[in-house]
Amino acid sequence: MTDDDFSTVLDEVGPRLRALRRTRDTTLAQLSETTGISLSTLSRLESGQRKPTLELLLPLAKAYGVQLDELVGAPATGDPRIHPQPFTRHGQTFIPLTRYLGGLHAYKQILPAGRPPAGVRPEQQTHEGYEWLYVLSGRLWLALGDRDLILTAGEAAEFDTRIPHAFTNAGEQPAEFLSLFGPQGERIHVRARPAVRDRSQRPRTAGLA
Repeated sequence: MTDDDFSTVLDEVGPRLRALRRTRDTTLAQLSETTGISLSTLSRLESGQRKPTLELLLPLAKAYGVQLDELVGAPATGDPRIHPQPFTRHGQTFIPLTRYLGGLHAYKQILPAGRPPAGVRPEQQTHEGYEWLYVLSGRLWLALGDRDLILTAGEAAEFDTRIPHAFTNAGEQPAEFLSLFGPQGERIHVRARPAVRDRSQRPRTAGLA
């Protein structure tokens, strides 16, 4: 690796760490508590004002459950295999499908069986970015703003993640789907046609355009 290559790798660590933290829906304060690294150091590390060191990256890799080379983005060795490290958040299982964390992220997500009580919508969240979903099996309830969509195997949806959104299982079997997430402006042009419903009714299945 040349000096220029080394500098490029170091420059990419901060954005890579920020993208990973946002994907995991973790705050700097939570990460500081988990790793023992001060909040100011974490902030400077993500912004590129602090040079990444092994002492800082090791606890971060452990906290995120990833390999160290996924944080530093080491150059590819020609081995095309991906070594995903599944993790669980809010009862969902996430299986990373992309080795590097900059740019577009791909995950296989598994929602356990069991739908929420009647009339109860999943708790929504917002963040910067754009997301594309493709259902592999089961029934996925996407609560997008004030709309509710039921996606089944073979159906897809895409949306701006600044719109309040949430996912939950809408069936009696586990729901499995692929999720692609990227920074604002990165879009995949496959769109679901939303089915708007009264909240007192059950969600309707969304058709594809």
